[in-house]
Amino acid sequence: MSESTSICVVGSGYVGLVAAVCFAEIGHRVICVDNDEAKIKKLRDGEVPIFEAGLPELLAKHRENRLTFTTDLHGAVEQSEAIFIAVGTPQGDSGAADLSYVEGVVSGIARSIRSYKVIVEKSTVPVYTNDWIRRVLCRHGVRPENFDVVSNPEFLREGSAVADFLHPDRIVVGAATERAADLLRRIYAPLTSGAYYRRPDALPGRCNATRAAALLVTSPQSAELIKHASNAFLALKISFINAVANLAETVEADIEEVAAGMGLDHRIGPAFLRAGLGYGGSCFPKDVAAFHWVAQQQGVDFRILQEIRNINETQKENFFSKVTSTLWTLRGKRLAALGLAFKGGTDDVRESPAVEIVRKLLQAGAVISAYDPAAVENTKKILPEAHNLRYVADLYEAAHDADAVLILTDWNEFGNIDLAKLRDRVRFPIVIDGRNLYRVEEMQKQGFTYVSVGRPAAYSVEEIGHAN
Repeated sequence: MSESTSICVVGSGYVGLVAAVCFAEIGHRVICVDNDEAKIKKLRDGEVPIFEAGLPELLAKHRENRLTFTTDLHGAVEQSEAIFIAVGTPQGDSGAADLSYVEGVVSGIARSIRSYKVIVEKSTVPVYTNDWIRRVLCRHGVRPENFDVVSNPEFLREGSAVADFLHPDRIVVGAATERAADLLRRIYAPLTSGAYYRRPDALPGRCNATRAAALLVTSPQSAELIKHASNAFLALKISFINAVANLAETVEADIEEVAAGMGLDHRIGPAFLRAGLGYGGSCFPKDVAAFHWVAQQQGVDFRILQEIRNINETQKENFFSKVTSTLWTLRGKRLAALGLAFKGGTDDVRESPAVEIVRKLLQAGAVISAYDPAAVENTKKILPEAHNLRYVADLYEAAHDADAVLILTDWNEFGNIDLAKLRDRVRFPIVIDGRNLYRVEEMQKQGFTYVSVGRPAAYSVEEIGHAN
């Protein structure tokens, strides 16, 4: 049995809550701290503030046992060997990450250190943040021998964050001393030794007792760069395949076939080669911008990062143009918008291409019935219901008497629609699919005009007849 460690996680947002619950799951004693008293009260009562598979079950399993919640940072730091900082680092106007929340937490931690602690960056931060945390601690009078600062970036995908934490591709630890690195090795030992996977109650995933999680120890600066470089590269793959999709349309190729052919090359792989509306969410847009800002500050001409962002913005414009060209005019058109979250499996609408497209359609005079399995309440905060926008309880209600159905988020539910039932609900059998969830031939066979990304459009028999 691996040795249990006392851990403090500061921040109960997406990264902090997942980390706190998963640290408890692998056997550690965890105190999760947040200055939002209302949120802490809900967590103490077992309420989960975010939509994430597996999180409610693990919270119920460990709450008030290995996992407690508090607003008392001082007490939590005193009781813990490692303090993980997992607060927000929002994007500023310049593209740089706003580290004011991190600095505020570090100042609070400094006032509570009486013995050796390891301070761990879990938030996504630019290179040299490790040095700045060290400076802030020293400025507040903390003796250098009483702390180490470690970078331990997260690589969690929204919708599968719990599985990603417990079955990681890699665990990166950026430490300047062996003492700090050893503590992080001890914390992650249940995953790297395979001990967790031998437990009968372990959550299943890609790792197992014979193929345990890998841990890489680097310098703090390398660890900080690994996080930003990884996300920027994944964003590059998304933007690249979308640019290829735009070319494929002009030569009547099928981007799904092109992506399949590319993905079979083991040097490329199939992941993130899905043409669509572009990336969104809380990570890729912010991290690509922050990485670009860091490069500029260091005098490095990293112009490809700006092109990644340009292609991503263009992709949303291209889809809006598809809707316009398919329907001719938008004013007064009744449209079913399926999906509001930036991707399936989450209720996160931050930087969501779906929400941006809905907003543009409303501005163009369309009337929208919108449905999402999880993200409606979050969307209402930024797009309240109005005379031309209503939120409905299921996709078939959204499609009722619609001039066209738009698929904007890749929820599994939207890839398994009863097409005959949908055909009966709509005014016109038109589906404009921003996620390429269906085969062109199947949609045409079912009587739909089907427009997707990077593939030739298919027209229903009725439309072909009218055209002739």
